[in-house]
Formats: sequence, C-alpha cells, structure tokens
Amino acid sequence: MAERGGDLDLVFAALADPTRRRILSMLLEDDMAVTDVAAAFDISLAAVSKHLGILAQAGLISQDRRGRLRWCQLEPDALRAASVWMQGFGQFEPVHLEAFELFLEREFAGPPAPPTDPED
Repeated sequence: MAERGGDLDLVFAALADPTRRRILSMLLEDDMAVTDVAAAFDISLAAVSKHLGILAQAGLISQDRRGRLRWCQLEPDALRAASVWMQGFGQFEPVHLEAFELFLEREFAGPPAPPTDPED
C-alpha cells in the first residue's frame, strides 16, 4: 500500500493511464492470468506486461506464479492512501472508481487517448 509521498505519486501515475484503469476494473471481478488480461486488449502481451509492472510497482496489484502462468490480483487496500489524501480536500467520499477516473482525467488533462476498448 502506498503511504509515502513518492509511493502516492506512483499510484496516481499508474492510475493516469486508461489501459491501467481498465485492468484494475477487470481485476475487481477476480484474479486473472496475465494472458487473459492481455486477451482483452488490442495491444501486445509485452505492452500489457509493462502496464501490469507499473501497477505492481505502485502496489495496486500483486502477481504470483501458479503453475506455468503468472496471475494478477488487485490489492484490496491499495487505494487507501490515495483515498485518504483526497478526503483531505473535503471533496471526496470513499473512492468511487468512476468519480476517481473523472478526477484523474481532469488532473492529467492532455490530448485525449484513443479508446483501448475493442468494442469502440
């Protein structure tokens, strides 16, 4: 879990990317094998692995080997420090991922990212 300023920076940087936010949403449902995560995207397995590494470095997910596969799981308390930090502004209740996503989009506004959802 991120508690120091630098760790909190890693959390917000990880959450700034729409692909990584989508991965976190997928992991809310259940643990997933890396290959299953990658199958949901139109990007390479290497690119998905890089996103997963950033999420793991930020403490948002953990990974372990089960047989020949690497599995990912959401860390349940991973957003606690970010939630506490945001609550300090009095604007936020406990983190709701959709509201948090809107906040991040405003904070890190730049050119719109192309959709990563194959259904778009």
